[in-house]
Amino acid sequence: MRRLGISIYPEKSSSEEIKAYIDQMSKLGFSRIFSCLLSVNKSKEEIIQDFKDINLYAQSKGFEIIVDVSPRVFQDLDISYQDLHFFKEIGADGLRLDAGFSGSEEALMTYNPYGLKIEINMSNDVHTLDTIMDYQPNKYCLLGCHNFYPHNYSGLSLDYFMKCTERFISYGIPTAAFVTSQNENTFGSWPVTNGLPTLEMHRHLSLITQIKHMLALNVIDDIIISNCYPSLDELKSLENLDLNLVTFDVDPIENLPAMERKILFEELHFQRGDVNSYMIRSTQSRVKYKAHHFELINTPQMIHRGDVIIESSQYGHYAGELQIALKDMPNSGMSNVVGHIKEEEIFILDDIKPWQKFRLKEVK
Repeated sequence: MRRLGISIYPEKSSSEEIKAYIDQMSKLGFSRIFSCLLSVNKSKEEIIQDFKDINLYAQSKGFEIIVDVSPRVFQDLDISYQDLHFFKEIGADGLRLDAGFSGSEEALMTYNPYGLKIEINMSNDVHTLDTIMDYQPNKYCLLGCHNFYPHNYSGLSLDYFMKCTERFISYGIPTAAFVTSQNENTFGSWPVTNGLPTLEMHRHLSLITQIKHMLALNVIDDIIISNCYPSLDELKSLENLDLNLVTFDVDPIENLPAMERKILFEELHFQRGDVNSYMIRSTQSRVKYKAHHFELINTPQMIHRGDVIIESSQYGHYAGELQIALKDMPNSGMSNVVGHIKEEEIFILDDIKPWQKFRLKEVK
């Protein structure tokens, strides 16, 4: 099941602030927390005190907490990979290995007596996971999570991201990645914060658009907001978000007829399997409403990328078919342009795969 998550940094916020944030995000349906020990400079006893209070509170609100660590943290806190009681003591549900061991250690860690999950860094296209699998881990205690990248232009390219992710998918390992709030004065684990996305192409996009893109890619199970704290407007945009598929915002034309409105905003759409490079075709509406006569209502000379089309009855058996333009093209004079995808979301159209489902939502 896909989940939304948040990140918390106990060394940079008060317990009261973090608990209020947990309450707020719980109401929006968030259920995953990324927490970080890499940047914490406190004694073991102080860490236990600070983290345990917050983590147990988060668990009471239904959150799963994964704590980011590395072999250096193990060394500094005198923790053995053979004894993970420390993480149980601080109320964590698992630990993310930003940098790992040799593979054998990770495999053994998945058999810890506390049921702690072991999360592997996904952002390196190396054979780390293959080696861990060679050592026969308890795969049901394995997770994968990408990095986030505070420095401008340092985030992952989409092709590389997909290549790294596919390795984890091939083993059936749950995946996670980060999106970034665009709220001013946000912070993360490090001093540099030019946004904290996994994908570089997300760095300056709205939070909701980043999440929608992750949904369209359909390879990430947990989508985590990396920085604190999102704005109220950003959180409002996430209300009632369907995590099962991508929902495109559409600005419809004025005086849109009732049948065209019904097709746009009430039907579940999917791209036909025999795809083409000019348009996404959702054809079930032409079957369902074949008895309806679709008048010519708006037939501009040119159809532009991002335009939403419902074919008129002058197009014969295509009448009622919904299409979304992927390229500019001349209009035959028989195609009704009934709306336009929100400009910031148009790039997501390129990631809609054959048979992939999507919905449309009216936004003025």
